[in-house]
Amino acid sequence: MSLKCHSSHESEAVCSVLRKDHRFRRSFLEEMERRPENGECLLAGIPGKPLESNSDDDNGNAGSEKERAVSLPHRDLGNAQLNPSREEPRKKLCGYLNKLGVKGPIKAWKSRWFFYDENKCHLLYCRTAQDVNPLGSIDLSSASFDCQVEADEGVFEIRTPSRVFILKAVSRQAMMYWLQQLQMKRWAFCNTLTGLPVDSVTVAALPANDSLLNEIIHTEGEGFFPPVKTPTDVVGLKAASLPAPQLPAALQNISLKHPWTEIQNTVYNICGSRQLPGNGRSISGVEGFPEHPGTLAAEQEVEGEAECPVREKAREETQAGPRSHWPRKGKWLNSGFPAFAEGLARERSSPDKVAVLQQQVLALTEEIKSQKELVTLLHKALEAAQREKRASSRYLAAAEDKDRLELVRHKVRQIVELSNRVEALETDKKELEQSLALRDNRVEELQKHVQLLMDKNYAKQQVILKLTEQVVLDLSEPVQEADAVAVNTLHKQQEEIEHLKDDLDAYRTQNQFLNSEIHQVTKLWRSVAEKEKVLLMKCARLQARSCQVESKYLMLLRRLQEASPGLASGDAELVKSLIQEALQWDAKEEAAEALQLNPVREYDDYGFMTIPKYEVEDWKLLAKIQALEIKSNNLLSHMVVEKPLHERWAGMAELSPSAELKGLIRCGIPMEHRQRVWKWIVSQHLSHRHPANHYESLLRQGKRTEHPAFRQIELDLPRTLTNNRHFTSPTSQLVPKLRRVLLAFSWQNPAIGYCQGLNRLAAIALLVLEEEESAFWCLVHIVENLMPADYYSDTLLASQVDQRVFKDFLSEKLPRLTAHFEQHRIDVSLITFNWFLVAFVDSLVSDILFRVWDAFLYEGTKVIFRYALAIFKYNEEEILRIHDSLEVYQYLRFFTHMIGDGRKLMSIAFSDMNPFPMKVLQNRRATHRAELEAELSELEQIKAQYVKEQAEQVTWHLDGAVSEEEEEM
Repeated sequence: MSLKCHSSHESEAVCSVLRKDHRFRRSFLEEMERRPENGECLLAGIPGKPLESNSDDDNGNAGSEKERAVSLPHRDLGNAQLNPSREEPRKKLCGYLNKLGVKGPIKAWKSRWFFYDENKCHLLYCRTAQDVNPLGSIDLSSASFDCQVEADEGVFEIRTPSRVFILKAVSRQAMMYWLQQLQMKRWAFCNTLTGLPVDSVTVAALPANDSLLNEIIHTEGEGFFPPVKTPTDVVGLKAASLPAPQLPAALQNISLKHPWTEIQNTVYNICGSRQLPGNGRSISGVEGFPEHPGTLAAEQEVEGEAECPVREKAREETQAGPRSHWPRKGKWLNSGFPAFAEGLARERSSPDKVAVLQQQVLALTEEIKSQKELVTLLHKALEAAQREKRASSRYLAAAEDKDRLELVRHKVRQIVELSNRVEALETDKKELEQSLALRDNRVEELQKHVQLLMDKNYAKQQVILKLTEQVVLDLSEPVQEADAVAVNTLHKQQEEIEHLKDDLDAYRTQNQFLNSEIHQVTKLWRSVAEKEKVLLMKCARLQARSCQVESKYLMLLRRLQEASPGLASGDAELVKSLIQEALQWDAKEEAAEALQLNPVREYDDYGFMTIPKYEVEDWKLLAKIQALEIKSNNLLSHMVVEKPLHERWAGMAELSPSAELKGLIRCGIPMEHRQRVWKWIVSQHLSHRHPANHYESLLRQGKRTEHPAFRQIELDLPRTLTNNRHFTSPTSQLVPKLRRVLLAFSWQNPAIGYCQGLNRLAAIALLVLEEEESAFWCLVHIVENLMPADYYSDTLLASQVDQRVFKDFLSEKLPRLTAHFEQHRIDVSLITFNWFLVAFVDSLVSDILFRVWDAFLYEGTKVIFRYALAIFKYNEEEILRIHDSLEVYQYLRFFTHMIGDGRKLMSIAFSDMNPFPMKVLQNRRATHRAELEAELSELEQIKAQYVKEQAEQVTWHLDGAVSEEEEEM
């Protein structure tokens, strides 16, 4: 049944092809019958319009005028755009090449006629130069070319993004000419698309002058590859007059992948028509030249007289049978190969004409043989389909079920018989295979015997040769012997030198071509990269502008929300609905609608939430505004600021303290370099202070003895960086690392042990450094080197001192804001105390936070003072507009999260806050520390006096109570 279905499908496919062929022939004959019979000729689709030309023009100009007359509209338009003032005819890039078939059942070289399409930058190919439909095309706009010295002569490759085409020219010169011309065509086409300036004449409009062509090739190739002389015998329209290269097998050159195209081209060649319906010439455009030599007027007259009778007698020739096509075929050959006819008239003698015509006859004979084989295959498939159809018709025509059952039984019997025959054939096949194996064994034995005899014979010949040479040497004189050896050596050396020269020339040619190819591809890539860079910058500016507009819109909604008690009920509901709609925005939907250069992701690279999840609706809106402002600033600063900084950091292989490094760290360390720089900063201060494996020894000590701060550490672990996904889950890998780091530090510094806030410092160090030992030493560096003593002690003495020092700097740098706070009795230390204790962790967005930490680790606590002042300066105007104490405190709770421009904040901290000498900071710390210690000492005295008085009062009450009891007794 499977064989039956397969034959049915095959017959249906063959019938479909035959029906298409029949419709094509019928439409062609109907078109021939509709041709005018009053003597008017159709030339290029224009009825009755003769060609006007100057009889003084040469044949080349006449051919170019006819070609322009019959060219397609889009080709004229493309040529007009490239060179509107062209007067001389252009050389067409066409010719025969061998193409290696890499698909299908036949993998061999196939001869194809290639020609270049200037409008699409495609290299099309057909089987012959007279075919009306191409078999395929190669896109040259994004292709590269290559030739290998080790390959056969004339073989080169065209590499496209989807496929590699292997072609072969008749000679190395023709190969280099094709490669150079294809380079020029690709360069001209890419220039017209990208709008790049062209330093020379566009290749599409190159004149026929060889000297000017060579000059242009030299200019475009930048001197890498000298111009190659045009091989006119194998390239160009003249090559169409030569017979197509013949292959050993008749069917080898037929394209089995395009049967319908082959049938159309074959029908066109057999009928010999100059113009098929809908296509007035061959696809490669080789039929636009006069048939016989002479003046142009005479050629046009002969062509017009010869063309009209052919069209008037189309029906008669079609009905006359196969033999009547041969005269018409010969006539079409003369008209279809104008360059061939012209060459016969100018250059070749009568014997040459006869030889060329004989070659044409042989070529046509081989083609007819191949077509007959194809028709035979189609007939066999048709017969099988007809037999299947007759059987099905008998089955359907049966009147009763018995008859149909009998037919089915008959088919079953036939199947059984065929199965038996197949089994018998299989048995015969096995017997034949066995006999063949025996014969192969016998042949192998005979071959071994023959090889043994040949080896013996060869050995005897070698012995004879050696004896002969010995005799000759004995008879020759010593001087002659030396001369013969020298001559033989010289000949061998000369041959080796010649071979090396040939190889050197081949490699030099390949090197020149590859340099030219690399140069052109690099220029194209650079132009595309520049254009892409401009478009990306433009897109980034537009997206930043969009984010700014959306941020302003949300800010307006927030202002309306604050003023909602004074609005009407309908307006208040509208504002509320708009806010809910804004909060339901999804970054994924936006990414699907447009290009996202810097999309708003749910988490950043370190795991922090880009839009924090607040329960209060007002804070949700502020978080959304903050995310949009951060995105806008990142888009605007990426190409202008971030990219040059990345390039400067990439150029710093070794790190050493310098002013340049300090400036780079203040601008922010890129993420890919931050871990390396932090480890270097910590190692600069702690590399020689502790022994090796110190961290492991602390962990072992923590396992042996439980530290008193263990319970407090366990309580603080779930509350560490609640907006970071690496610490929100108890199963996260960083949570146990953080536990071990804090326990090791509690044993490292028993005076402090553990203080709330150290968990956040250690968590930031783990996010960047990843290794827990590196994070441990970073925490030690912060607590023991950067921060003053007693900063994390039980009394937090140094932290309180820094708050007083900060108030001094605030009154000095921002006097208006200080007066505003004093007017409304605002104590800023309630807000800033946590900033200094944990270095702004959980107060600034992650992008700005890590930039602050970069400078903090390198310069110390002075950076915290700078950024704290810069934060108030950044929002000074907003704070001054608030005149209610409660509203000021509410604004100060979240106003740090509204800072989105890290570059502006950094500029304020390190430029507007200058001068900021470290000596002044140290002096003020010492002054306020002495004052605070005096106050604490006085407070301790008051506390001790109070405790003493309380104890005395308790004693007096006890004495009074006893005396009363005695009185009662």
